[in-house]
Amino acid sequence: MPAGPSPTGAQHLADALTALGTEVVFGLPGVHNLPLWEALAATDIRLIGVRHEQTAGYAADGYARATGRLGVALVTTGPGAANTLGAVGEAMASAAPILVVATDIPSTLRRPGVVRGVLHETSDQQAMFAPITKGGFTVREPQQIAGTVRRAAALALRPQSGPVYLGIPTDFLTTRAAARNPPSSHARESELPDLAAAEELLANSRRPLIWAGGGALRAGAGEAIGKLAEKLVAPVITTFAARGLLPPDHPCLAPNPVHAPEVGALWDDADLVLAIGTDFDGLMTQNWLMPQPKKLIAINVDPDDAAKNYPPDLTLAGDAKALTEALTVEQRPGIAELVERLAKIAAIVKHRVRDEEPQAADLLATFDEVLPEDTTIVSDMCVAGYWIGGFHKVRAPRRLAYPMGWGTLGYGFPASLGAAAAGTGRAVCVTGDGGFLFACGDLATLAQEQLPVTVIIVDDGGYGMLRYDQERAGLERRGVDWDSPDFVGLARSFGVHADRVSGFGRAFRRLLGEFIESDEPNVLVVRAKLKPPVNTSPRWYRRESA
Repeated sequence: MPAGPSPTGAQHLADALTALGTEVVFGLPGVHNLPLWEALAATDIRLIGVRHEQTAGYAADGYARATGRLGVALVTTGPGAANTLGAVGEAMASAAPILVVATDIPSTLRRPGVVRGVLHETSDQQAMFAPITKGGFTVREPQQIAGTVRRAAALALRPQSGPVYLGIPTDFLTTRAAARNPPSSHARESELPDLAAAEELLANSRRPLIWAGGGALRAGAGEAIGKLAEKLVAPVITTFAARGLLPPDHPCLAPNPVHAPEVGALWDDADLVLAIGTDFDGLMTQNWLMPQPKKLIAINVDPDDAAKNYPPDLTLAGDAKALTEALTVEQRPGIAELVERLAKIAAIVKHRVRDEEPQAADLLATFDEVLPEDTTIVSDMCVAGYWIGGFHKVRAPRRLAYPMGWGTLGYGFPASLGAAAAGTGRAVCVTGDGGFLFACGDLATLAQEQLPVTVIIVDDGGYGMLRYDQERAGLERRGVDWDSPDFVGLARSFGVHADRVSGFGRAFRRLLGEFIESDEPNVLVVRAKLKPPVNTSPRWYRRESA
């Protein structure tokens, strides 16, 4: 019996994604990538069509952060690919493993070194992505597609994870060819480094502190860090990317954020800092105004990354979970005293929030009381989002997505689509009126896919953070104020249920509770103006004291 025809390149790609366990792909159709839509339709992969390529990138990011698995964005050639760059940059800065699959112009029309004017042509599409990706691949032959997909996915997921670009000439999608797989490579298990020096430093410390970053969360090191902290009687400060690493009731978890002076004092008082999975970025350290620790041990998969901001006395290169579990320390006394100290700090911080911004205190209290355990919060770059990112008690790993890697305005709503598509519970998006307008067209996606998302739009009539910056500097307001559109009417025009309230009082609490219990997507518009919290750069206390 004669063999059937070889699969097309599009089928090879769809089969490769299926073999990787891909559940969802976010994409926008274009004339060059239509065969991929056809091929994916024959699989069990859910293909969610969005209304802008940037949304595809952000949604893939939201999915990746909610699950730890590969997020996939499918876009078309030239401007379609270029439209993802803002989202890809955020994924790179926040180590979100996403794969951007973009078509390129037909290989038969390409001339090396010449831009001929083919529709959507660029001189080097892969090069556009080079500064903001871990790596890139452009398929040179149709039979390489399946193997290249696997290589690209492996690179995206390998610690430190991040975005990867994959370009495929559009004519390869309809070309039939037998797959050619690259030679299999077996990753060697890395041996643990000698831990004796680190254990001696820890044993000799009197006031140790653990600083845990996104690398610790992505490695699943929370339980190991919690046990180590209890033995050392060490407070644990988590970065924005590591929120939820320890449960809120863990006896060693310091209140967030470290930008509150009382929390920052834990760093100042420590005679040794154990940094796990972090690079000490500017946002967490108030642009490195935190003093160099007296002693610093760094655990990181990348020794150069660990040492670029605060030089360690000792670096342990490797997996955060494995290395933390392997550290042997004696149990110390004093856990009750540490719990008491942290409780006092938490009370001071809570009272300050209530005194400085009662509406923010109401927002935080409502989130603590109303949101179910399995809710994933996706915050945008907005004042309300800064309050949530800094002060909300995140109950578990991967339950907060916060774009503080690159700081991309407009992240919240499209990323919440990806988080909701992950099937891990309802997504609650906290966004401002300005950021929401970046992707408001994807209300159509929300309605079409019936994703379990509650969008909270805090409408302060403009760019509230920038307005604060101008007022603080004594400048006239320029470009920061506008008459907001009817967000409720806009959402309803797409078929999405919506309502509005003023402020974060009882009406907000009641409506949010109702919206969360719904099986449908919905939008809650809150008319309110909030003062920025201490974790925003204009209010950094170390800068003011300096």
